[in-house]
Amino acid sequence: MIKYYKKAGNQLEELSDLIPNCWVNISPPFSQEELEELAERLFIPLDFLTDSLDIDERSRYEREDDVNLIVVNTPVQNDVEEEIEAVYITVPIGIILTPENIITIASYKNPVLQLFLDNKVKNFNPSDETLFILQIFEQNVYRFLTYLKKLNLKRNLIEKELYDSSRTKELKQLLSIEKSLVYFVTSLSSNELLKMKMKRADLLRIHNNEFKTDLFEDIIIDNSQALEMANTYTKILQSTMESSASIISNNLNIVIQRLTLITIILMVPTLVASFFGMNTPSGFEEDDNAFYWIILISIILTLLLVWIFRRKKMI
Repeated sequence: MIKYYKKAGNQLEELSDLIPNCWVNISPPFSQEELEELAERLFIPLDFLTDSLDIDERSRYEREDDVNLIVVNTPVQNDVEEEIEAVYITVPIGIILTPENIITIASYKNPVLQLFLDNKVKNFNPSDETLFILQIFEQNVYRFLTYLKKLNLKRNLIEKELYDSSRTKELKQLLSIEKSLVYFVTSLSSNELLKMKMKRADLLRIHNNEFKTDLFEDIIIDNSQALEMANTYTKILQSTMESSASIISNNLNIVIQRLTLITIILMVPTLVASFFGMNTPSGFEEDDNAFYWIILISIILTLLLVWIFRRKKMI
């Protein structure tokens, strides 16, 4: 659906139709016909709208006449609720800057844009288009940082459970976190390159505005911090998974070793009983206490074997 907004005082007001200096937000569901009609009405290339709907679209900017397209990747909760699927994925937000309006489009319901729709961002005004874009970048980085902290907390909890268990459930959960971190590292790297190029080209024309320039530099620094956190958490997670695999393998070896020793120890009484159970003279045929002698011999040999194993620190 396509909606139009403007700021009236401190409140965001929804409009019935398009006016100059308003914010046009396109969110699902919408049809191809609606996009074609809007592109024709605002004199913008149709592919500026459709490219932003591709989930694999990388962060970039593009110019055509007086229209600028900015595509930035943002994190969202994964709708696929499977154990090995990523907890979070990244999807693109398209920001189209025309001489009179700013347009945002996303193929998913986006929590970053929802903050603006709920009027939860201070000093937000869609008529100030460059500040609006910078605020989208700022809230997007904060969203990355928030999700990174949640992923790291979840990893710590799973790690504690994993060291006391040999189940694969925890490993699958770690795998889903690792997939999320891969999405984050890729998107944050792409976003950082986009912002550096925009700064060098002065795409937003904020070179003479000290406040906006400083804000943009802070956003770039925060993005670099988020990227460094994502890389660090990825390395920690990979180390954790390798250590966990080693621990599980070691625990399995200990169990097998103990079972093997128990089998050897239990084999001694069986072997003694087999010797005296053969149909050959053994010297105990006429002894009434033969049964007890056999039990005593079995116990002595078993205890001797246990003592040998303990001395060699095998049990």
